[in-house]
Amino acid sequence: MNDEQYLAYCREQLNSFADELVKRTEHLPQDDPLRSLAAGFQALADGDTGLYAEGPGLVSRLFTTYPDFAPTFPRDLLWFFGGDCLHFMPDSEIEIYQQLDDMRSEACARGETLDLRAARASLKGLQ
Repeated sequence: MNDEQYLAYCREQLNSFADELVKRTEHLPQDDPLRSLAAGFQALADGDTGLYAEGPGLVSRLFTTYPDFAPTFPRDLLWFFGGDCLHFMPDSEIEIYQQLDDMRSEACARGETLDLRAARASLKGLQ
């Protein structure tokens, strides 16, 4: 998986999460803060706002204000956004994502494409 494929993969996960959060909050009043947060994620997924500038703030808001929704947030996106988002991951998980990132970089340098799902399963001992 090269950088463009990785970005597309992460955007796909963001789109899925944003769509689901919007659906889960559409019954709330328009001025409800959770509905506003869902709209923020949808705008991020739609490319209406800066992915790297706005994403970490939205993630932090989700995890600190609405922790019951945190388990629905894709773990891959915590790594993707990095920075303060890494505080929501245990060290053991960060180590796995660092190894995956290194494997992806090495494969790219060789002109190969890393199967991210298979590599993750291998590192977690699922294969």
